[in-house]
Amino acid sequence: MKNYQSLDVYQRAQKLFPMVYRQVRKWRALDQKELGSQMIRAANSIHSNIAEGYGKTPNDFKRYLAIAIGSCDELTSHIHDAHHVGLIDNNEKDYLVSEYTIVGKQLTKLKQAWK
Repeated sequence: MKNYQSLDVYQRAQKLFPMVYRQVRKWRALDQKELGSQMIRAANSIHSNIAEGYGKTPNDFKRYLAIAIGSCDELTSHIHDAHHVGLIDNNEKDYLVSEYTIVGKQLTKLKQAWK
């Protein structure tokens, strides 16, 4: 593996970020400010922590992966919240939850395998 950009989990998380961002930008200003800003930060945190931790020591990288896992779980919770209050429809919720579940599993496997 040459760099963090070659990691499938990084590519997937980075590809998903604009989807979350564009979805949030459709909402009313109050919803964008409250729940939306948390969703954008959590979605951005996932691939950003992979990138930031990659060049560090193995133990540090694992710590950054743990942070990314936490952000992934946080985002999944926010997606459910957004659905429950009518900000995203069922199809959008199902797609995003499914994709971020994959990201979470990939992060967990990478963290376990990293030496």
